[in-house]
Amino acid sequence: MAKFITAQEAAALIPDNATVGVGGMGLAGWPEEIACAIRDRFKETGHPCNLDVHQGSAMGDWKERGITRLGEAGPGLVTKWSGAHVGSAFALRDLALQNKLQCWCFPQGVIVNLWREIAAGRPGLITKVGLGTYVDPRVQGGKMNECTTEDRVELINFQGEEYLFYKGFKCDVALLRGTVADENGNITFDHESFITEALPVATATHNSGGIVIVQVEYLAKKGTFKPKDVKIPGILVDYVVQATTQDACWQTEGIYYEPAFSGQIKKPMDAIERMKFDERKIICRRCAAEVKKGDVINVGVGIPADMAKVINEENPTYIDQITMSTESGMVGGVPSALPHFGAAYNAEACIDHGYMFDFINGGGLSMTCLGLGEVDEDGNNNTSFLGKMMTGPGGFIDITRATPKVLFCGTFMGHAKLKPGNGKLEIVQEGDIRKFVKKVKQITFAGQYAEKGQIVLYITERAVFELRNGKVTLIEIAPGMDLEKDILANMDFKPEISPDLKLMDPAIFCETWGNLASTFEK
Repeated sequence: MAKFITAQEAAALIPDNATVGVGGMGLAGWPEEIACAIRDRFKETGHPCNLDVHQGSAMGDWKERGITRLGEAGPGLVTKWSGAHVGSAFALRDLALQNKLQCWCFPQGVIVNLWREIAAGRPGLITKVGLGTYVDPRVQGGKMNECTTEDRVELINFQGEEYLFYKGFKCDVALLRGTVADENGNITFDHESFITEALPVATATHNSGGIVIVQVEYLAKKGTFKPKDVKIPGILVDYVVQATTQDACWQTEGIYYEPAFSGQIKKPMDAIERMKFDERKIICRRCAAEVKKGDVINVGVGIPADMAKVINEENPTYIDQITMSTESGMVGGVPSALPHFGAAYNAEACIDHGYMFDFINGGGLSMTCLGLGEVDEDGNNNTSFLGKMMTGPGGFIDITRATPKVLFCGTFMGHAKLKPGNGKLEIVQEGDIRKFVKKVKQITFAGQYAEKGQIVLYITERAVFELRNGKVTLIEIAPGMDLEKDILANMDFKPEISPDLKLMDPAIFCETWGNLASTFEK
């Protein structure tokens, strides 16, 4: 039976050199109060130290909450750090950039499902996800800085084909969060924005002989939960910490509690905010033009997540004729952008984080819309390490591996000032960051490993490119743009030019679009 303790008592239970597992996305699933207590104890006593922390997606609010707390005490508390997305944890990320801790970034689906392999006593996870990208040991092996030397992924040959083997490990401590705990330590997720990988993390830790600590907001009498509401059974939970403040229990990065995210209410669709008319909206409209009735679509963080708003704005009934999803496990409804990414308004279903990646990796999606960081002539796309912005791939590598239509979207140049309107695009001030480069810094999507028959588009406000025969090919140009001056002169390589180069639909450059039906109904 679980013991009920304070956050400070929980911090004292964590031994030096422990391997620590966490689960969640944004602030969903994140035990903020326990993390602060760990940080404070290290500052006071120097313990626990030399932790090896494993996380899945980004965990934090891009400010101060989240796993970044473990970096606020300076070097020594965490010396090894593995995650799919580390960009929101500024304090830890900066230590990694300074080579003061070792850092690996692996695909999100690999990480969340590796916990299931560990829980079942299997040696690791075998998959094709990551081949040809920076996580491939022939490239970087997922290592994000110079001080990281340990190999945590291997290239293997199985039945005559190449696979990657992600190694399992034993976990000493799980730090998790739910909404309510009963007296037996059973945990529900009533107010969580999605079902995290908490159960496999807890199972893997328990079966490794470690301890499972769960922070909750409320306590309940034993026997009062409906059995199917319990997401972590008490047999796996050693300790429960009831938070002393709501600040430790935020549902997403941007809000303490939105009932439409956790299924308590359905929000009127006209209450969902509209995008302002700018280049981001232009990009979202062009992406939306690729959507067809009946599609099952994944959308990524940033501009891609706003595509749902554009579709809803054009015709709210279209949202009911497609299925939007996020890798967190939200199915249906309207996925939210930052600061609530991973959550969705009015979702139809919410499945476990890891099960969503089973669906994705098996080819269940029709289409995905993801970000564009920098692209080279071979179609490689880097979104995981741009300049000094170490972020990791999130679910990017998993999602692009098996999805038949992949849209990469983003602005053509960084920091450009643009003016769309009257059916055309005008450049007010040219940008100073080129996104189409000779060679990307890090390969997050490997163009040469694109699946046969896979459609890959690179959509910007100025032009649309397609990966054809392994080469980036210009297929559309925005009205008002000069091919040489505004496009080719701002690329570090000359793309192939389609013999039937087309003009992007002028209607998407008007204040009101109204043309989605022409592509959606086909």
